Amino acid sequence: MVSARMLHWARNPALIYGRMTGFGQDGPLAGRAGHDITYLAYSGVLHAIGREEGRPVPPLNLIADNGGGAMMLIAGVLAALFERSRSGKGQVIDAAMVEGASMLVAPIHAFMSAGLWSDRRGANLLDSGAPFYDTYETADARHVAVGCLEPRFFAAFARLLPLGEDFVRGQYDKALWPDMRAAIADRFRQKTRDDWDALFAASDACVAPVLSLAEARDHPHNRARHAFVKAGALERPAPAPRFSASQPALAGMSEDDDQLPQTVLARFGFSTAEIKTLVKAGMIGQ
Repeated sequence: MVSARMLHWARNPALIYGRMTGFGQDGPLAGRAGHDITYLAYSGVLHAIGREEGRPVPPLNLIADNGGGAMMLIAGVLAALFERSRSGKGQVIDAAMVEGASMLVAPIHAFMSAGLWSDRRGANLLDSGAPFYDTYETADARHVAVGCLEPRFFAAFARLLPLGEDFVRGQYDKALWPDMRAAIADRFRQKTRDDWDALFAASDACVAPVLSLAEARDHPHNRARHAFVKAGALERPAPAPRFSASQPALAGMSEDDDQLPQTVLARFGFSTAEIKTLVKAGMIGQ
């Protein structure tokens, strides 16, 4: 039986189809339902996120849905467009969230192969195992993020905290990490989050206040960069990345814009008649 896609390709071989699913177009799980946490569980990523003594922690729905799904599909479509510019032919992009999530942690697999990463949660350099790459509670029950991986950044951190010189000399000595963590935690509990922010503000110690989503909108750096913009009654992140020769804009007109699909298609040059045809065919919503 000839598929609709094959008929379309017979008429226009340059067509590109993007398909994003959880498990891909084939395989034993292809027809199964799931969500971000499901795909992270199957990819091994969920196992790696969380404290050593605790359960795996869902990282919102950022990794499989957004990173492994949407962003991988975008990358696939861009690659297909480039290939079409050379061959004139389109193709199907099969973006499986479970595979995209796995691809995002490819460096961790490389570390494991090199013997630099343990397949245990919370026991490694970037997963809260290292005391100089973690979060700490402050005197006001808020938190700061510490990420001074490199020795020169760690030295700046130790000088301002302050932290003993023996810890500076033995930054990567895992035998010192329990005592180092206890010393860092004790110091951070002595001042408020904003006090620590002020102390580390002019340094390269890689210490940052853990801001809430609402607080992030008002941070001076984000305000200076116009990192958040108003759209109707909502304030949301501005389009990223930025381009030197063009200005991306938010797709939505306002929070009650029920004509968003038609609005976007019109911006891409579709006529009113063409949009109506797509709506009638059920290819976009009313």
